Amino acid sequence: MTVPADSTHEIAAANARFAATMPGTDTDEVDRGFIAALQPGIVRADDGTVVWDNDSYSFLDDDCPPTVNPSLWRQSRLAARQGLFEVCEGIYQVRGLDLSNMTVVESDSGVIVIDPLISVETAAAALALYRAHRGDRRVVAVIYTHSHVDHFGGVKGVTTLDDVEAGRCQVLAPEGMVEHAVAENVYAGTAMARRAAYMYGAALPRGPRGSVGAGLGQTTSVGTTTLINPTLLIAESGQTETLDGVLIEFQLTPGTEAPAEMNFYFPQRRALCMAENATHTLHNLLTLRGALVRDPHVWAKYLTEAINRFAADSDVLFASHHWPTWGTEALTEFLSQQRDLYAYLHDQTLRRLNQGLTGAEIAEDLKLPPALEDVWHTHGYYGSVSHNVKAIYQRYMGWFDGNPAHLWEHPPVEAAKRHVEFMGGADEVLRKARESFAAGDFRWVAQVVNYVVFAEPDNTEAKELQAATLEQMGYGSENGTWRNFFLTGAMELRGKSVGTPTQTNAPDLAATLSVEQLFDAVSLNVDGPKAWNARMVVDWHVTDDSLVHRMELRNGVLLHWDLDGTRPVAEPDAKFTLTRPLLLGVLTGGLDLPEAIADGRVKAAGDVRRLAEFAGYIDRPDPDFAIVTP
Repeated sequence: MTVPADSTHEIAAANARFAATMPGTDTDEVDRGFIAALQPGIVRADDGTVVWDNDSYSFLDDDCPPTVNPSLWRQSRLAARQGLFEVCEGIYQVRGLDLSNMTVVESDSGVIVIDPLISVETAAAALALYRAHRGDRRVVAVIYTHSHVDHFGGVKGVTTLDDVEAGRCQVLAPEGMVEHAVAENVYAGTAMARRAAYMYGAALPRGPRGSVGAGLGQTTSVGTTTLINPTLLIAESGQTETLDGVLIEFQLTPGTEAPAEMNFYFPQRRALCMAENATHTLHNLLTLRGALVRDPHVWAKYLTEAINRFAADSDVLFASHHWPTWGTEALTEFLSQQRDLYAYLHDQTLRRLNQGLTGAEIAEDLKLPPALEDVWHTHGYYGSVSHNVKAIYQRYMGWFDGNPAHLWEHPPVEAAKRHVEFMGGADEVLRKARESFAAGDFRWVAQVVNYVVFAEPDNTEAKELQAATLEQMGYGSENGTWRNFFLTGAMELRGKSVGTPTQTNAPDLAATLSVEQLFDAVSLNVDGPKAWNARMVVDWHVTDDSLVHRMELRNGVLLHWDLDGTRPVAEPDAKFTLTRPLLLGVLTGGLDLPEAIADGRVKAAGDVRRLAEFAGYIDRPDPDFAIVTP
């Protein structure tokens, strides 16, 4: 495999010029409240597998090399600070043990855990680090700030399902959190997880020519993801709850950084938790791994509401990523600048699109006001002005830019073949592309050589030139996720498939699916053309949910609904009586149905062979699909 190159003169010079434009030394207090680090900073699974290695980023203590944007180097160095920190009296954070922070709030008889990371293993290590220095306090409540996996996946590392079901531990979340977590991690989970491998660079080697971090945190842990359903939902802003003597006031912020999210305030500690709505970076409006487009207009309004509700009465602001901001004046200005950031992007994109510019044109031209550009926390380490502007355009206008020439273009491979032919063939394209590479025009090289890669997938010269080009673009990126995308693409072009390092479609997530959601998930995998002529009706009596759910396959579509006392229009071909966990096993292929029928766990009537026929129409997602090659 080709070894990563050094930076070219053009990229090294560009990074040097960038350093001259960065804000001056600020008063960030990333080490304030430091108590102790995990030593060594490595977390392993029970079988010894490393699921987190923060020590692998120790090279960030050195001076910035020319292969990394100096602003991203600084951000990564700060985000990699690992250990237990005191936020204020009674509130502590464990940072640097996963992509996100875990916050521990001391209560009358135990602790409240906020956002238990991605993995059971990292969450357990974070709680153990806290207990080693603050005592073995029991977990009386867990709060999920929102529906992304790095804020709930490690919950079984800090509490148990038995403790929750027995009422010894409450689990709080914003209304809709589970439904949105399922939609993100199950419905489109395979594709998102594959692209997340690029976005977070989990498979990249650590170092100045590889992964230096993702801007929001270093990367994602690769341990066991779990979920325990909430026992208490926050349904409205202004709702207050007292958890083991700790009073909390909540602010719902749907449609901001996540479809279901909430900020909350601790009046007894004068401390404000901003979830992931205000961190030390410009965030994503459309994350590169894929998601629903977020609403910057609403985001800005909720930040204004948080300022008006809480800022004047707060002494410290902390979030689910990065480090806190102390002081009423400082945190108010921090929130105001974050608010202005999203409002400006929204309003200026709308102004320009109404003048006829496309998303790509606006993204190329839009600049932030100097007052926002001159502070660190507005920089695009995780989101970027470029792809956020395009996201806003997409939110309002969709994928089509209005030019009819773009309405029915050829798909990538066919377009690539025609481009290469028009440009004189692959050899000529590569000859010219090498000249552009030497001139430092990497954006153009990446575009034109991509045509050759897609037109001639076995052209090793094209793949190596494309890899070298993406590598240089990564070296120059201030944005951590752009760097990871470029460098991971280069790695795969050079023959090392990274697959999907972090799996979020975990058994615990599947187990929380309602019957309706179970069939929704299955319907997404029906091979439509293969099932065009199939007709079948099956009834499922789910005993523990006391319902009968009908599924009907017709015209390549799996339809399903609760019978719920309605008179069915047709008799079913087969009927099955079983529990919801057994239904999950049947639909996912994890249960031997004939065996379950024989031993009485499942009762069946009618033509049970139709289910085997149905299984033949189910397609399987590919967690290793190609991205930089056809």
